[in-house]
Amino acid sequence: MIEKKIRLKAVSDVQEFVRAAERCEYDVDVFYNRVVIDAKSILGVLSMDLTQPLTVKYSREDSGMFEKTLNKFMIA
Repeated sequence: MIEKKIRLKAVSDVQEFVRAAERCEYDVDVFYNRVVIDAKSILGVLSMDLTQPLTVKYSREDSGMFEKTLNKFMIA
């Protein structure tokens, strides 16, 4: 599993992230505390505390749009 920390600051960021996740043929999950949400669910991602860093886990590297989108929102 690949794990990255991201921060989504606006609704438009959430929309872009979810659109990129929807294109993946594999599962993408978003974690915050003990809550796990399917990253392909816009309502699920919007229900999370967007003021906090989120952890994204997925099963394989993708050199396409999803990796580029994740890199845009990644934090150190």
